[in-house]
Order: sequence, then C-alpha cells, then structure tokens
Amino acid sequence: MSETLDRLSAEGVAIWLDDISRDRLQSGNLEALIRDRRVVGVTSNPTIFAKALSKGTAYDAQLRDLAVRGVDVEEAARAITTYDIRWACDVLRPVFERTAHLDGRVSIEVDPRLARRPEPTVAEARALWWMVDRPNLMVKIPATAEGLPAITQAISEGINVNVTLIFSLERYGQVIDAYFAGLEQARAAGRDLSQIASVASFFVSRVDTEIDKRLDKLGSAKAAALKGKSGVANARLAYALYEEKFSSDRWQALREAGARPQRPLWASTGVKDPSLPDTLYVDELVAPGTVNTMPEATLEAAADHSQIRGDTVRGSYEEARAHMAALKEVGVDYDDVVRVLEEEGVEKFEASWAELLSTIERELADKGEGAAK
Repeated sequence: MSETLDRLSAEGVAIWLDDISRDRLQSGNLEALIRDRRVVGVTSNPTIFAKALSKGTAYDAQLRDLAVRGVDVEEAARAITTYDIRWACDVLRPVFERTAHLDGRVSIEVDPRLARRPEPTVAEARALWWMVDRPNLMVKIPATAEGLPAITQAISEGINVNVTLIFSLERYGQVIDAYFAGLEQARAAGRDLSQIASVASFFVSRVDTEIDKRLDKLGSAKAAALKGKSGVANARLAYALYEEKFSSDRWQALREAGARPQRPLWASTGVKDPSLPDTLYVDELVAPGTVNTMPEATLEAAADHSQIRGDTVRGSYEEARAHMAALKEVGVDYDDVVRVLEEEGVEKFEASWAELLSTIERELADKGEGAAK
C-alpha cells in the first residue's frame, strides 16, 4: 500500500484507473490495484479497448465463438466490451457496497459516432445499461451540445452517467444543469434519486497541449512563462463552478430529495509534456469530492513520488483567473481552444472506434477460417 495514495484518498480524492483489458481481469491485476493502490473505480474508452484487443490472446476464445455464430462486427464489439465491463463491475462490487455506492464504478462509452445525435445516444445508453445489468455501471456520454439532452434523458431514467470530453467552463455549467434537469424529471417520475450517480469528466492535459502549442507559436518570453499551467488553472476554475452550482437553491431542493452530487472527475491526467512533473495533474488538483482517473503509469508515479500537500484547489481561484486573463492578453483565444479540443476529442474517439471494429473484423475472419478447417 502506498502512503502517498493513502493521503490522496484521505483528502477526498477517489482514485480510478483509466484502463481495462481482459488480461488485467484474468490475471487478478485489478484486484491487486484495488488492494495495493487505492483504486476504487475504472474508466474505459474506445482507445483503451482497441489497445486491449491488439495484444495477446485473452479474447481469442470469445472471438472464435462469435465467428462461429456469424455475429457481425458491431454486435461482436458490444459483446466483447460489455463482457469486460460486467466483469470489472463484479470485481468492484465490494468497493461499491463498502462506500455506500459512492465508488466501485465502471464506465463504458456509447458509440462515439453518435456524439452529435441525442436520440440514438439515449437508445445506446439504454442498451448498454441493459446489457451490462450492474448497478455500479456508468455510461459515458460526450458533452457535446447535442449530448446535453441525452444526458438529461438518461439521468431521468435512472441510468448512471459519466459525462465525458468536457473542456470548457461554459460547457461544464451546461452539463451540471443537464444533470439537475434529469434529476428533477426523475423526481417527478417517482424515482429514488439516491440511486442515481454521475460524474463530470473534465479533461486536463489536452488543454495544456493545445494552449502550449499556441504559446510556442507566439514565441515571446511572456507567452513562454504561461506554459504548462493552463490545464490546472482551467480545472481549478471548474471546481469553483462546481462549488457555486452545488450550493444553489436548485441543488439544495434536489439534495433534500436524496440526490447525490455529480462529482468532478479529472480526466486526461497523463502528462504529455516530458518537461512537466509526471504527477502534475494529481498533485495540483487535490480537492474533496473529486475523482482522478489515471493511466497506470500515472498511478504508479503518484504512488512513488506524488507530493500530496492538502487541498491544492480551493484558495487558488484568483491565481487561476489571473492566468486565464494573461492567456487572453498574449492572444490565446480560449473559446477557440476548447472548440478545437471538443471537435478533436470526438474525432479521436471515432477513429479509435473504427480501429476497434477493424481489429475485431480481422479477428473474426481469422477465427472463422480456423473454425472451418
């Protein structure tokens, strides 16, 4: 057990693993991370599944059966991914019960090709909720403008939602409002609000990557001095907005009806710039009631040498606002940055989904030929 991760957890940060694979489940590695690394949740995305399918033989038996049955590639993709998610939900079920249903959550994403189509997104969310059939599941819905009504509808039906691909403060405010609206509809329908959970995944490192690229192009000493700080500043201001929204009269009415807060989740926490500390997005984003979902490399780095020095978010809001004002002053257009990041985020997930389908298609053809011999 890592004392550093113990301290992080004690500060109110839930540690979730941003990875899943059949190998990790079969080997008992996930149980080990729960035991030794304070992991209390798991997130997945199309990129993670594409990577998992491309390595080893863990999926061979299931792929062979799917090929023999003549299952098409889309159905096979859902059979494979929901199998892993269901298994992970079962592994984390004791955490789910021990934390009174706060943690022990596992996330699976809707088909990213539906990111800008609300009705098919909701239909897919319902299908995943039914296929996995575990109370500790979360369905990931991208926070596009078109995704907002899908978030509200899914929450209103009692489907737990991990809202993903949030980059801008404006969109984050809209996501919280969509959550409130879903809870209000659920309450009107007589649902038990205490059984509905949600997190809002606010992406961090990609903000630095995009803004630092623009700062480099500017080429001034003033611009260079702002590098490597925007992702943290943006996330800290998101937490300020979280505090504001979740102290409103609207929220108090929902809380009194049994609702749970939608926790901020720091996503994209693997540091992309090697000149920055590899635990930057852990050490600088410690605040109560948050989730930090980490790739395993970041988790191990945090266990080894994170500097946990208490709450590093509250009390930093003025500094964060000053940084964002300085970005504007040197010519970085924040609104354009977050627009580009959202568009690229959807495109990257669509590309990963296509890669996953292509990998499965090849494997099905190969296993089908082998079964026919």
